[in-house]
Amino acid sequence: MRADAGKSIVAVDLFCGIGGLTHGLSGSGISVSAGIDIDDACRYIYEANNDSRFIHGDVRELRFSDLEPYYRRADVKLLAGCAPCQPFSAHNRKESRMVDCSLIREFARLIEEGLPDMVSMENVPGLARHDAFGEFVTLLESLGYRHVWDILSCLDYGVPQKRRRLVLLASRLGEVSLPEPAGEKTMVRDVLGGLPEIADGQGAQCDPAHVTLPLSERNRRRMLQSKPGGTWRDWDESEISDCHRKAYYPASYGRMRWDAPAPTITTQFCYYSTGRFGHPEQDRTISIREGALLQSFPEDYILAGEEEPLSVNRLARHIGNAVPVMLAQAIGRAIVEGVHA
Repeated sequence: MRADAGKSIVAVDLFCGIGGLTHGLSGSGISVSAGIDIDDACRYIYEANNDSRFIHGDVRELRFSDLEPYYRRADVKLLAGCAPCQPFSAHNRKESRMVDCSLIREFARLIEEGLPDMVSMENVPGLARHDAFGEFVTLLESLGYRHVWDILSCLDYGVPQKRRRLVLLASRLGEVSLPEPAGEKTMVRDVLGGLPEIADGQGAQCDPAHVTLPLSERNRRRMLQSKPGGTWRDWDESEISDCHRKAYYPASYGRMRWDAPAPTITTQFCYYSTGRFGHPEQDRTISIREGALLQSFPEDYILAGEEEPLSVNRLARHIGNAVPVMLAQAIGRAIVEGVHA
């Protein structure tokens, strides 16, 4: 039986990080009452940008009864989350048979304990190949959930990068559908084109998060030879090391292109050596603010402040781990439409 139109949807965001999923769901009209994460360093950014409570905790130690107080005003209870996904990443494919699936199973345990009305899960595509995901889906079916899942391109939902994600929606209220593509795609120029120019290793006075890590002298020379959309193969022979020729990921040490989507923003986008994370024109890597914009966080999303000393490495990790906000908002709209259909 479906929920009637006008009923409130309240979510708890597991593995919330700095709030990408929370911010997107909130933008779709879903009330996110709390976000839970084991990393207390996420608290300041999460609470500075979201009207939600940050709970520092380990999901493995939670019971669904611990979450019930955050659903007090809910007509429809949504349990949402993205378990840490690096073990399933394509960049870790050599370890794919040895991944730790325990957090996916903890997510499943909480669903079984509390039977929330709806469930949303977002993760890397590689998770679909693992037994833990099949077990997760089988459990949902046994508990009476109708579900749908697929591998979605974030580019189809307003996110300016080549990021693909597994998205699953499940409901005990009736049929549920994945979000429809948004239409016109967003490119790097659309989100980075208007930012102040900054030098390598420096930042902008108007935005403390518009800052980069400094390049080594050798990498500055390499950056000057790097082409938009290119790789280290564009350099003079004297700048190429043996490790580059053996590299699994040949797009390292490259620049982005203005009129193309960015590569997947990883937790190490602040480093020139870990991907095509060079600025299209300026001789530097992309800044923390630029990485956040490419993850579709809004321009005014607070990433640093007096209470939160800026750490480029840590912020890059938080941003790379986040659910892209525009994808989360599309997921939220699909949930709202399903509940109120």
